[in-house]
Amino acid sequence: MSRPPLPPFTAETAAQKVRLAEDAWNSRDPERVAQAYSIDSHWRNRAEFIVGRDRIEAFLQRKWSRELEYRLIKELWAFRENRIAVRFAYEWRDDSGNWFRSYGNENWEFDAQGLMRLRIASINDLPISAADRKFQWPLGRRPDDHPSLSDLGL
Repeated sequence: MSRPPLPPFTAETAAQKVRLAEDAWNSRDPERVAQAYSIDSHWRNRAEFIVGRDRIEAFLQRKWSRELEYRLIKELWAFRENRIAVRFAYEWRDDSGNWFRSYGNENWEFDAQGLMRLRIASINDLPISAADRKFQWPLGRRPDDHPSLSDLGL
């Protein structure tokens, strides 16, 4: 299975890979998202270590059952050969109606088929009020005309 764009990345293909990942995560479909990772992909997500596509999918199911109305923006930070670094922010609420903005950085490494074989994520959560939300597009893909993280000053 191949997941273009493939490494080695250019500025254009790295940015495309980041937007494809953002779109998939905004779908909140664990099976769709998990297909972008190699069968034996390794993750560090906060303090959790996950190995394998099946466990990634299970993690995402748990995540989106707790993080409601999830909306994410990813932004390319750097790239080289088969690696991409991104910064991101996402907003979500819990089942009590408390809103959060989560900020972080991810380091990605891809195999020759364009599947992510390593994901290292560092994430911090900031409680926000509903009035402070910046990501208010309808659930799903971020509109092309929505400001980037840099444009929002985040």
